[in-house]
Amino acid sequence: MTRRILTTGLLVLALAGLGCGGRSVTRIDPDSTIDLSGRWNDVDSREVATAMIQNCLNSPWLTRHQTDAGSSARPVVIVGVVRNKSMEHIPVDTFITDIERAFINDGRVRVVADAGDRGDIRAERESMQGNVTPETLKRFGRELGADYVMMGTISQLIDEAEGDRVSFYQTDLELINAESNEKVWIGDKKIKKLIGKGKYKG
Repeated sequence: MTRRILTTGLLVLALAGLGCGGRSVTRIDPDSTIDLSGRWNDVDSREVATAMIQNCLNSPWLTRHQTDAGSSARPVVIVGVVRNKSMEHIPVDTFITDIERAFINDGRVRVVADAGDRGDIRAERESMQGNVTPETLKRFGRELGADYVMMGTISQLIDEAEGDRVSFYQTDLELINAESNEKVWIGDKKIKKLIGKGKYKG
């Protein structure tokens, strides 16, 4: 009996110890800026995409397109490949979605699905044949062709000394005419982060 009581007591103490040493989780605003590691994060992705798309849409190519196609014509854009050339794992799919969101929320262009998504949508359209009512059937051959393709890269340079590290990111995007291959806009956005002891006073 004494041994059983002693064993139970040790088990209770062990569980109590685990409870005291556990992690604390606090929910925070998803839009808040928090840099723990100094690596590329959600804030960088969102802010770079928003700034670059605003720069893109305020450039002369859009006025020229509307002059050629009609003042009310909204160009159709597809966001293609964005290559990660940095030394970190950067989820470029999230960045591409941020770019598409910035385009769509602005309203001056139309955005179409990329090649991967188009395959899924076409499969869904195929499954409708003979299975939905005629008035809701979606026809083939009605897709929007892209006028422009956006492509780009995310690059990184790192400088380290005495426990301090400076991480420099440069995002380059290009908007290319899908018919002529003419580059109608080129933009870049730079981010520089100091990670270290905080002794550097810039």
